[in-house]
Order: sequence, then structure tokens, then C-alpha cells
Amino acid sequence: MSEVVYPRESVYNLIPKEEVYTQKPPRYMSKYRETVILEKKSTKDAMRTMGPSKVEVPSPEKYLKKHSKEPKLPEKTQCLTEVRNTRTARKPPIPARTDNPLMGIQTKRDFIKTTTVVPMKPQPTCVDTSKGHKQLLENSGLVPKYIKKKHYGEVPEYLQQRNEEERRAQEEYDNFVREQREQGAMKDLSDEERQAVLQGLKKNWDKLHHEYQGLSVVTDNLSKKAHKERLEMAMKQLENDINLIERFKTIYISNN
Repeated sequence: MSEVVYPRESVYNLIPKEEVYTQKPPRYMSKYRETVILEKKSTKDAMRTMGPSKVEVPSPEKYLKKHSKEPKLPEKTQCLTEVRNTRTARKPPIPARTDNPLMGIQTKRDFIKTTTVVPMKPQPTCVDTSKGHKQLLENSGLVPKYIKKKHYGEVPEYLQQRNEEERRAQEEYDNFVREQREQGAMKDLSDEERQAVLQGLKKNWDKLHHEYQGLSVVTDNLSKKAHKERLEMAMKQLENDINLIERFKTIYISNN
């Protein structure tokens, strides 16, 4: 049940309240306390004075001599001399000038010479940055590997196919034009007529251009804007016709 809280100035505050005492838990005591105290006393009593109780006093005869603390080699014994004599065998004498060498004997040095492998050549590399980054020169694109291909210098198949299709289309067009000319439906435009048509188209373009230059700069109504657009379209059509006639030398027209 929660305790009722009254205001500071209240009659109920005059009633004396019972004091509540909280009991603290018992202090922790280790079970090894007595053994630790005994061990500490036993070690402390042994060293009550400054240093150990009994110290061997150095005698004046055993003073420090020169080179006494340097490491010393073991003394030579008969066993060590015998081992050394057994390990170092006496070398054979030098052969005389008249002695013939033994033939057919393969030594270790000859075997090494016969089994040595040719060292591998380092792969050529290309350094492309100031920090030393490098890559293989073969795959860097700096070596013209394409000239070593099997089909180098040959026309690709798709280009051959395209050229063949263009040739067939040109042949079909030439045949169609020949048939139309034989039937009299088309005729070849002469050079004089072609030049006359070209000059006429240029004169018409000059007239339209002169009229276009005379237009007002400000197109403030719809009629001016429409007139300007008509002139631009007509000039553009004349330019296309002039380019077409100048591009092709031979022009066919129908008789109708």
C-alpha cells in the first residue's frame, strides 16, 4: 500500500511517527582469513633484520681478478682431438704432369651443367603513372598485335555482303532505267538543260532571299510570322533542289 503524502502544514503532521531502522547485512569475512594471517607472520618473522640472518663473508684471498668474468673455452681433451682427426681426412696428393685423367666419370658439377634450365625472360611491361603502376605491354594496346592476325588486311564479310547488295541494287536500277528509255517513258537531261534549270533555281532563290532580307526585324503579328515561315520553307526547298542537281551529272525525266 502506498504511503499517503500530506501537505506541509497539516494537523496530521503533529502525530509522531515510528522510526524505521534498516538492518545492514553482516560484513563479509573470508574463510581463509586465519590461514593468511598465519602465513604472513611466518614469513615476516624470518626477515626481521636487514637482509638474511646468516651471510657468507667474502674472504680477502678471493678478490676479483682481471678477465675473470670473461667466458672461457673448454679445455682440450683427448676425446676432442680424436674426433677432430677422424672428421678431417687427408686429401689425395696432386697428380703428376704425366698422369692421364680418368675418362667416362661423371662428376656432380657436370650433372649440374647438363640439367640447368635456360632462365625465363622477363615479360615486357609499361609503366603509366608516376607512382610506378605498370601493366603488361602485350595487353596495353601499345603493341600492334592486329597486324599479326590471320585475316589482317582482308575485307570483312559484312562489308563484302554490303558491297554485293549495293552492286545488285545499282544493276537493277540501271536495268529499270534502260527499259524505261527503250519504251520512251524517260529521257536523259542534257548538260545545257541541266545548267539552265540550275541557273533558274538559283535566280528564284536570289529573289526569295532578297525578299527575306527586306522583312522587318520584329514580327509583331501572325501575318508577318506566317510570311517569314513561307519564305524560309521555299528557300530550303530550293537549296535541296540545287544540291540534288549539282550532285548528280546524269538526270532522267519522264516524257509525261
